[in-house]
Amino acid sequence: MAERADDRLLRLLGIVAYLDGAGPVSVADLARRFGTTPAQIQKDADALWVSGTPGYWPDDLIDFDAASIDRGVVHLTEARGMTRPLRLGTREAVALVAALRAMKATGAVQADPARSAVVESALRKLTDATGEAANAADVRLAPGGDRQVVSAITSALTARHRLRIRYVTSADVVSERDVDPVRLHTQDEYAYLAAWCYRAAAPRTFRVDRILEATETDVPVQDHPGVGAEIDFAALFAGGSAPLATIRFAPRARWFAEEVPVESVRNLPDGDFEVTLRVTNPGWLRSTLIQLAPYVRSVSPRSLADDVAGTAAEALALYETAPAPAPGTGPEAGPPTRDAATSAKSH
Repeated sequence: MAERADDRLLRLLGIVAYLDGAGPVSVADLARRFGTTPAQIQKDADALWVSGTPGYWPDDLIDFDAASIDRGVVHLTEARGMTRPLRLGTREAVALVAALRAMKATGAVQADPARSAVVESALRKLTDATGEAANAADVRLAPGGDRQVVSAITSALTARHRLRIRYVTSADVVSERDVDPVRLHTQDEYAYLAAWCYRAAAPRTFRVDRILEATETDVPVQDHPGVGAEIDFAALFAGGSAPLATIRFAPRARWFAEEVPVESVRNLPDGDFEVTLRVTNPGWLRSTLIQLAPYVRSVSPRSLADDVAGTAAEALALYETAPAPAPGTGPEAGPPTRDAATSAKSH
């Protein structure tokens, strides 16, 4: 998956600040410190070399010692003011105070003591520096669900304990589930719990305001083999520049709109519904659409539909050429059925 631009920007700024105080550092050491590869550090240095302050003449650009780079060492010789403390105007400071107060109130921050301490420290320093103007920012977030539910989720996330929840869909279908919570995330006006659902035997997201009850158990959360490779929970929530897809479903797939963060949902006159979402994890979406193929009416853009249909066709071809298993020895759940693959092909 391509790296998000904001993640790279943070690393680039961090590299400049670190080198300004540490002096020459080997490419390998920088890669370990910033959690990336030596090749990426070389690309970052190349990008920084042509970055700087407005004007962008040679004397305005960040500079490195070229001979050191050739030896595998990054030696910053001119930061061009990139390490100077940021000076905020009053309006900018008040906006940050408001954002930090909103962030502090979210379950995701409250569930993580380290994150909460960082937000609290930044908020305290910024409020002191802003003075009376900070009092103009009064932030009140709409509740993300029942207080007892949010408290149980927050506690379970902190202690890494399994949760037992009662969940209701938009169709008023109530179910009880045991889940291993992964994280809380807020998107638009809703809060979501990302978790491994034992009932579905798969990752799921639950709108917090639809969780009727939540009980923290004393069972530790488990590691689920393969989940990290197949599902990137962070990617499920990522937005930004990821491409958009529009999918039309039959009513029986309504859970998709409830459990997956989407950009929008449109109910259609014939009972179908249409969702728009960002394709931040193509592999996950492809697999999910194949599983839901009997209920998928249409997929756009065409490239996504072709991708899903091609994968389903390959699975069907393998299924048809495989020798038939002896009675009683076949797997309980095989590849996608002929109906599922055929349905995917039609879209």
